[in-house]
Amino acid sequence: MRRLPVYFLLDTSGSMYGEPIQALNNALSGMINTLRTDPHALDSLWLSIITFDRDINEVVPLTELVSFQLPEIVCPQSGPTHTGKCLEFLVGKVKSDVRRGDANQKGDWRPLLFIFTDGKPSDLQLYRQMAPQVKALNFATIVGCAASKSADNDLLKELADTVVHLDTVDSATLKQFFKWVSDTIEQGNKSMGTSEVIALPPPPQEINLVI
Repeated sequence: MRRLPVYFLLDTSGSMYGEPIQALNNALSGMINTLRTDPHALDSLWLSIITFDRDINEVVPLTELVSFQLPEIVCPQSGPTHTGKCLEFLVGKVKSDVRRGDANQKGDWRPLLFIFTDGKPSDLQLYRQMAPQVKALNFATIVGCAASKSADNDLLKELADTVVHLDTVDSATLKQFFKWVSDTIEQGNKSMGTSEVIALPPPPQEINLVI
């Protein structure tokens, strides 16, 4: 069975400390449970979670949904947001993780990328250097989520095909966002092999699509 790799880059810098990180954990758990109700996802979906603050942590390496165990995601009380360093790490992971097709076997489906941040890159120069390299990795779609008023939509647009903005980082909003993410992944699963472009489902009321 060909795999559909899905990567999540999650901002765990100091501004996420407290209620936001708790809400993020709950929303992620709900998303995983939703995906597990989709038989097709159970057959083909592989997930990776990478967090970024001062450090870059591969919380869960690329793992099939059936075996996926979500640990509690934590964040420091303060510190920078090394988004560029995270993109640099991602490029290496995708190049080693994703199976390319050859004469003997079909490769993986084009991977999906979701990046969630509530701020701006502290390493802006590296971010701008790495964004084109990430885009060159042939993701089927890159979705950026700018969570809270301090997140920069325009910087995410330099990386992502689609940018959504959340005004708040509370449990209800994050639950809606990750429900939409699971719908997007399921849509990607259904369109594998039939279309080069994923038609994203319409976002719910709490999620503002950035044009």
